[in-house]
Amino acid sequence: MKQLLLLLLIGNLTLAQEKRKLVWEENFTGKTLNETNWNFEVGGGGWGNNESQVYTKENHQLVDGNLVITAKLEGEQYTSTRITTQGKKEFKYGRFEARAKLPVGQGIWPAFWMLGSNINLVGWPKCGEIDILEYIGRDPHMVYTTLHTEARHGENGNSKKTELKEIEEGFHVYAIEWTKDKIEFFVDDQSVYIFSPEDKPEAVWPFNQPFYFIINMAVGGNFGGPKVDDSIFPQQYTIDYVRVYQ
Repeated sequence: MKQLLLLLLIGNLTLAQEKRKLVWEENFTGKTLNETNWNFEVGGGGWGNNESQVYTKENHQLVDGNLVITAKLEGEQYTSTRITTQGKKEFKYGRFEARAKLPVGQGIWPAFWMLGSNINLVGWPKCGEIDILEYIGRDPHMVYTTLHTEARHGENGNSKKTELKEIEEGFHVYAIEWTKDKIEFFVDDQSVYIFSPEDKPEAVWPFNQPFYFIINMAVGGNFGGPKVDDSIFPQQYTIDYVRVYQ
């Protein structure tokens, strides 16, 4: 019975995807990151989360059609890379997904997420935030999916964590289906969280505007944890592709 229900769910998802058109994809097939689509965000200072790393342009490579972000311990400094599509590729509604392989270890914090395009006007959290994937090495086998809004943000965000025993093994697809009424999160086409408030004032539902992508790997911080196991470095966060269907 469970297998039949799973097949029906997968079938419904496939039909939903077939109704949409692939409108943008990034396959990381070039020799260097395509800066027509992507921005580098560089520097340290905690990034609002007391993170320990400094972001650089050098902690990434394009290898065999993958973006590989490497977190390193260089002397007494952690380094990593953070990229965004702000001002270049911004989208409203659709299916948004990435196929990625996670790093592991105490203190590591990779993410695939989105911010509202009006962030420079209204700030965070009023702009809204969609965390399609967050993983923290101190909490193995758990995938975090979260929405931050003016009404609920930070530790009080609309959030769900899902235990997936083999999430650290190989590649997995992390996705959302976003409409004017709801945002549904998926891991490997398995629905893990749905946010669909009945009332949608701006403070609860800032998700009626374009959002842009962010891919990064943080070290430590409020969520990654204050303790970092230095023996785990270097760690690689590998992204095969990013796709948008509308």
